[in-house]
Amino acid sequence: MTTSLSKSEIHDFFARLQAANPEPKGELEHVNPYTLLVAVVLSAQATDKGVNKATGPLFAEVDSPEKMVALGEAKLAEGIRTIGLYKTKARNVITLSQRLLDDFGGEVPRDREALESLPGVGRKTANVVLNIAFGEPTIAVDTHVFRVGNRTGLAPGKTPLDVEKTLEAVIPEEFLQHAHHWLILHGRYICKAPKPLCAACPLPDICRYDSKTV
Repeated sequence: MTTSLSKSEIHDFFARLQAANPEPKGELEHVNPYTLLVAVVLSAQATDKGVNKATGPLFAEVDSPEKMVALGEAKLAEGIRTIGLYKTKARNVITLSQRLLDDFGGEVPRDREALESLPGVGRKTANVVLNIAFGEPTIAVDTHVFRVGNRTGLAPGKTPLDVEKTLEAVIPEEFLQHAHHWLILHGRYICKAPKPLCAACPLPDICRYDSKTV
C-alpha cells in the first residue's frame, strides 16, 4: 500500500479533521439500518439532498422490508421519481426487501458478503451500512474519498478498491471509525472536484496537491 505522506503527517491530517468536526455524521437521513440501506441504494448517481427529499415522506410510512414489499414497486417508483434511475432503483429495493425477508429474517445482515449479495448493493454501499448502522471501521470510497485520497497524496490509487485498501492500512486506529465521513465531507465541501477551496482547507501544509489555489 502506498502513500505520499509520512505517519506523522497522516496522524496530523486526521487530527485536524477531527478537531474541526469531532462527531461527523452521514448526511443520508434514515430511521434504522433498513432505511439506511435503502437510502444508500437510492443515492447512487444522486445527491444526498435529493434522496432525503424523496425518502422523508417514504420512511415516515415505510420503515421495514415487510412494509416496502407491501407498498409495491409501482408505488415506490412514484414516490422516488425525482431520483435518477428511479425505476431500476425501485425494482432493486423491492427485490432486496424480499431477499431480506426470505434469507435474513427481515434483518439487515452485519456482513459485507451478505450485503453485497443484495440487488443494487456494491462494496461502497455495504461499507456505508457496516460503518453507520453497525459501527464497523470500514472505509466507503465514493468519488469524494477517491479524489481526496489521490489529490492529497494520502492514498493514491487507480481504483476505489486500491484507495480503500491503502486507507485501511495507513489510517491510525483511533481515527478509523469516522475516517470515511471526514474524507467524504472534506471532498464534498472543501476539496471539490473542479475548484478546491484551498484557502479554507485545514491541511495545506500536508496536502501534496500541486495546483493549490492559495
